Amino acid sequence: MMISVPFFIAKRYFFSKKNTGFIHIISWMSFLGVALGTAALVIALSVFNGLEDLIRDIYGSFNPDIKIELLQGKSFDSDIFKNLKIENISPNDKIVYVIEDNALVRYLDKQVIVKIKGLSNNYDFSLAPLMNIQQGVSTLMQAKNECAVVGVGIQNKLGFNIDHNYINLQCWYPKLEKNVHSNPMEAFQTENIGVVGSFALEKLLDDTYILVPLAFAARLMNYGNSVNAVEIFLKDKSTCKKVQNELIQKFEKKFSIKNADQQNQSMLRAIEIEKLFIYVVFCFILAVCSLNIFFSLSMLAIEKRKDIRTLVALGADGKFIKNIFLLNGYLIGVVGAVSGLLLGYCICFLQQNFGLISMGTQTGLVNYYPISLRLTDFIFTGVAILIITSVICYFPAQKAKDFVDKNYG
Repeated sequence: MMISVPFFIAKRYFFSKKNTGFIHIISWMSFLGVALGTAALVIALSVFNGLEDLIRDIYGSFNPDIKIELLQGKSFDSDIFKNLKIENISPNDKIVYVIEDNALVRYLDKQVIVKIKGLSNNYDFSLAPLMNIQQGVSTLMQAKNECAVVGVGIQNKLGFNIDHNYINLQCWYPKLEKNVHSNPMEAFQTENIGVVGSFALEKLLDDTYILVPLAFAARLMNYGNSVNAVEIFLKDKSTCKKVQNELIQKFEKKFSIKNADQQNQSMLRAIEIEKLFIYVVFCFILAVCSLNIFFSLSMLAIEKRKDIRTLVALGADGKFIKNIFLLNGYLIGVVGAVSGLLLGYCICFLQQNFGLISMGTQTGLVNYYPISLRLTDFIFTGVAILIITSVICYFPAQKAKDFVDKNYG
């Protein structure tokens, strides 16, 4: 009996046409505000999840699973790692040696500063599954000739079209000698290389990188047997933590050993901060939307004083009356939150599968806003709504209890 009465009054309050029209409007505004705010929060968080996953996919397709670099200095002898035995690395995994540095590249009368990345012969473009070859082929050796694959942004800046034509680029790199040359041209090491392909992955990478064989980069930059970094591509991604820990134990004091997320830590961290900021802002918006619950319950407490007297005559006390008003507020909050979560899920599902909203770019890796649904977002959103609703409902419910205690206690 004590449980059925609050549900009966709540049901009557929501659906009875005898309620005051203004209170009825406010209650439905409260419901819609909570539902739409909840859906917007879920959608916003899912978009940030999608952007985070997209960054991991893009840079994970270009960067290795584990990257080893010197903590201090620029290059080191590659022989350190050639005979290295790591228990968790299988024959299917690849250890690629890298020389990477800025250089000047010229084609006819045009020139641009780029980052030349020399890769050892065991590098395979299948390690970068999202890399799209726009023109030509993806190889660094063709008929025993060294060749380059350039970012499409560099290709556009230099203004050449591959289309099966062998394009030669002239690469300039400053010599490490300290002697001052009377002729500035003698201060640079120059090498020519043919371009056989152009790739598109992400604008920053497309405008920056030229991929070349390791031997070519070593000659150009006078590295000899030295390299800048060692990149490890793992067949089984689940072993990444074990391999990293094993390498840290061996080389922690001399080398920086980073996994994929640590290599892109600044970008991923920025997205996490933005996501947290969005969550906090939307929680404030939901709190403002929930103020309608406060007003509707306060006005209801005034309008239903006759009903309160009737319940008191039937034996209800102040605590029971308080629970009735709390239940009314909880119904608005919970039903609004559940409706908002379902609405947000449906919109995210449609965007995820049909790409309803475009990013406005037709040449990008994805043409629509990425979406990634995570259970934790739904849980945190639901918890936030419950907390906000509990705080909002408490004061008018307590006011109704005080009225009963004062007049009928």
